[in-house]
Amino acid sequence: MDLKDPRAFRLRCREGRFKGNTAAVCPGKLQANVVILDKEWAYDFLVFCQRNPKPCPIVEITDPGCFEVARMAPGSDIRKDVPQYRVFEHGILTDEPTDVTDLWHDDSVAFLLGCSFTFDDALSTAGIKPRHIEMGVNVPMFKTAIRADPSNRLHGNYVVSMRPMLPHQIVAATSITSRYPFAHGSPIHIGDPSEIGIADISVPDFGQGVEMRQGEVPVFWACGVTPQLALLESKVPFAITH
Repeated sequence: MDLKDPRAFRLRCREGRFKGNTAAVCPGKLQANVVILDKEWAYDFLVFCQRNPKPCPIVEITDPGCFEVARMAPGSDIRKDVPQYRVFEHGILTDEPTDVTDLWHDDSVAFLLGCSFTFDDALSTAGIKPRHIEMGVNVPMFKTAIRADPSNRLHGNYVVSMRPMLPHQIVAATSITSRYPFAHGSPIHIGDPSEIGIADISVPDFGQGVEMRQGEVPVFWACGVTPQLALLESKVPFAITH
């Protein structure tokens, strides 16, 4: 299976031949989180992202009704090129299809927000292989007590992803990830998880737990699940995420 070429990978998703998370897929390429909204909610969401650039780094927005992500991925079809979607109505999960063509509206707007999976390959190359890559699982993600800056009808708290590492690796990891501002950039918290409202890092809210080894410190990055939870908390009438 070709998991290195973005076009080939999107085609596999479109044909229903790939399911699962995309950690370690297409190394060295920009990965993105997907949010699809009706035009009536698009402006509020745009402002929410602009006010919270760490968890919501916008890399492309489609015109209403346009399903091709033309600048980032010519020839793509955002209705079909994701392994699995999540459909929410008034904050309630109603479906998890692999194709949302039938749910696409004439005024649907797709937002692509950079994902931290983008910089995992750079960390690995520098000898700081993320534990979730090593273990072959999804990155652990946690709800926090950090409030996002609200936008009109949208509000919520930050979600963070966590990568454990040794203290001497943290400066290099910070320097490397700071070069990826469109993929959440540098960490937003290092050390004690209780300081940001996380009770137990062995039990993530999303993704899978990873091994914490002796002497390691948890390092936290802003996460693209943040805007998704804001949509749920704000009970947006209709939203599609991944």
